[in-house]
Amino acid sequence: MLKPSPAIPHTPLRLLEARLHADPSRVVLRPFHLGWQSGHAPGDRAHRLVADIVALSEPEVDAEYCRVVRDFVERHWQTERMFDQRYQEVHDALGFDDAGFTIDRKRLIGAFFCHEYTYAAAALMNPSIVPHPDQSGLAGGACRFVMSVRAVGEGHISSIAFREGIASPNGDFELWPQGAFATAVDLDEPSLTDADCAVTVHRHPESSLSNTVIFPITEQQRGGLEDLRLVRFRHDDGNHEWIGTYTAYSGSSIRSELLRTRDFRSFDLEPIEGRAGRNKGMALFPEKIAGQYMMIGRQDGKNLFLLRSDRLDHWDEEGVLLMEPRYPWEFIQIGNCGSPILTDEGWLLFTHGVGAMRKYALGAALLDRDDPSKLIGRTREPVLTAEDADRAGYVPNVVYTCGAMKVGGQLFIPYGISDSAVGFAVADIDALLDLIE
Repeated sequence: MLKPSPAIPHTPLRLLEARLHADPSRVVLRPFHLGWQSGHAPGDRAHRLVADIVALSEPEVDAEYCRVVRDFVERHWQTERMFDQRYQEVHDALGFDDAGFTIDRKRLIGAFFCHEYTYAAAALMNPSIVPHPDQSGLAGGACRFVMSVRAVGEGHISSIAFREGIASPNGDFELWPQGAFATAVDLDEPSLTDADCAVTVHRHPESSLSNTVIFPITEQQRGGLEDLRLVRFRHDDGNHEWIGTYTAYSGSSIRSELLRTRDFRSFDLEPIEGRAGRNKGMALFPEKIAGQYMMIGRQDGKNLFLLRSDRLDHWDEEGVLLMEPRYPWEFIQIGNCGSPILTDEGWLLFTHGVGAMRKYALGAALLDRDDPSKLIGRTREPVLTAEDADRAGYVPNVVYTCGAMKVGGQLFIPYGISDSAVGFAVADIDALLDLIE
């Protein structure tokens, strides 16, 4: 179990020693494209590559495929299944005659159209956390959790990875181990990769969530899936759905989208329609309020707004101004740090502020329980800033979280450190509320 260190001065947060770092050894098997998905005419590189493999003799095929198996099969899970799947995709796209092809020749073709991708080689950052759908067998107020992290790999492409674990009310927590193999989710309908609509993906039934990665799929997402803010949402009938808002980056434009799941086995990824969906950093309240869905957003890039909608997937209004920068540590901009958390005193909202030298810091605010447009108070000073070694990283001087979780009277807070690593903190809720004025 990982235990908290003593409280740092002037904050109710206790920082834990545990850190999660980028890991270039975490690789997945991914499709490798040579232009056939870009509308190139026959005779392009992909056709020529297939022709070169077809021209090999059977002994040459056997020898080359043996090299591939020796180098890669034990590094991945169900590697040859991926080769089979990839071969079928290439065959369907290029339409070549495969009469008489042996299984090894087909798999060799599939292997030439795959590659290893280090999905977390550059950074792990900006985590979010929610109670796990399975809370069976726990005692002493412990809570099983799902944590999402933004994993950044080759080409600075962001994807969504997960970790599972158990947190205790005293601040201890334990992460479940990851296996040797990571797997990417599968797209239920492969023809939708170029679509501008919702898509559904699922993890393999034999793969754990902690070994599962959600990669960009659609054209709008191809630049990255950024900063998932998860929340366990309670519907009017009392049932729960796990919903996350994230930024889909195309490489030139952004759009807010929703991740929706009831079991973390199948996931719907769908665009948020309406004017508000073209902004970053939207965070959903965990339940309807006064019959409406509500979100916190930063519609103008600087201030926080409260948004309302009758539909979960359509947010058209620009919202009402909720908070403006007030203190020097947030003069450049403020934003939310995940979904509001319901306490006896109202909705507790973690915020981030950006101050001099573009230094990020975490603060907190309290909103009225029945009318969240009413700001009860906010912290005058940050509750967490980057200090000492934590100031160094891919983007220095940053602390950032996309969501915290209640465990008894404590908050369990994973947070990003300088866009390079993930740290953990715990805070007494009452002590944190005492700082709000």
